[in-house]
Amino acid sequence: MTQLSSARAGIITPEMKIVAQKEDIDVHSLMDNIAKGRVVIPANINHKKLSPCGIGEGLSIKVNANIGTSSDHADIDEELEKMQVAIDAGADAVMDLSTGGDINACRKKIIDASTAPIGTVPIYQAVVEAINSRGGVIHLTVDKIFEVIETQVAEGVDFITVHCGLTRAALGMLKRQGRITNIVSRGGALLTTWMLHHDKENPLYENYDRLLEIAKKYDVTLSLGDGLRPGCLADATDRAQIHELMTLGELTEAAWAQDVQVMIEGPGHVPLNQIRANIMLEKQLCKNAPFYVLGPLVTDIAAGHDHVACAIGGAVAGEAGADFLCYVTPSEHLSLPTIDDVREGVIVTKIAAHAADIARGNRGAIERDRRMAEARRNLDWETQMQCALDPVKARRVRGENPPGESDVCTMCGKFCAIKQVREYFNS
Repeated sequence: MTQLSSARAGIITPEMKIVAQKEDIDVHSLMDNIAKGRVVIPANINHKKLSPCGIGEGLSIKVNANIGTSSDHADIDEELEKMQVAIDAGADAVMDLSTGGDINACRKKIIDASTAPIGTVPIYQAVVEAINSRGGVIHLTVDKIFEVIETQVAEGVDFITVHCGLTRAALGMLKRQGRITNIVSRGGALLTTWMLHHDKENPLYENYDRLLEIAKKYDVTLSLGDGLRPGCLADATDRAQIHELMTLGELTEAAWAQDVQVMIEGPGHVPLNQIRANIMLEKQLCKNAPFYVLGPLVTDIAAGHDHVACAIGGAVAGEAGADFLCYVTPSEHLSLPTIDDVREGVIVTKIAAHAADIARGNRGAIERDRRMAEARRNLDWETQMQCALDPVKARRVRGENPPGESDVCTMCGKFCAIKQVREYFNS
């Protein structure tokens, strides 16, 4: 049984119990939201080391970190280190987007080592194998796509991005309306190339029932990808993007009918004043399925600092109802991220998620900030470090510039405002 079929049957699974305990919520309420499709627990039956997490309504906002080799840089050990750094920094899930070197070996090692849910984009490997064996993406076969999907999920991948909503009708709409950046989704571009060359429909859309069979067999969560997500602010919330989202709404209900868990992927690059509308549209069109957003980035000109643009958009999206934030690193749009980039990306996105959780009334998030406030009032530095989202950096910064008086910091020193008036307010 899948988590969805179990919830519909009134069966509380071990994974549900763990998630309810982590979130400090009633397990029956959690089960009810899973049954409605409003919460997913990505938990492949073959991922043995998994510590499950829930994504969706009524839960804390989760953060994903992307890692993986490229054709220019394929060091498996480095990607394993990135995975561990991401999890240590607070990432709730990790996606292996490898396209270079031994893709199978990299993925297997990541799954075996990870306690967090692991996601992939299977079309990447399918295309790489088609290019290596036959010389081009146009030689990719439908059977090869599904062979790669089943291989990956059989190994224990917990959720897969599949661009099933990128149809010929959507491409025609995109062509007619025009865009600045056209298609920026790598998976979307690969599928589009295949579709245009063969003059055929998207094989993931046309063979959706075949995909659902595989997903149900291993209880893999489908992350319905946004192949037509906007790649710049000028392209945001256009007809092609919304056409794809409408199709994803239909595919969501088809998956639920087969007891397959689903979440929806969203933009991309979106101006601040359009973020709330994007969340509302997804929740309406996809019947409140969990929403997984890439950022969104709120400006196109933050190269080198795109993780900041991502965190700003992520906080607004989270407050508006997004459930899962995909991090962006300082290297976005520039290069493969380093280990330090991965850590920085996770931390700033965790800050965004936490800020949104507070705005949404999450008790755990609010209490953590209260503990920090009380520790600052008491000049209790150890508790401040424990409350910090990035205690490693907090300890390092304080240690590099120690104060003359141990109970203050070097910003104010002996003129510390809290210390000066503490006696009056404590009397």
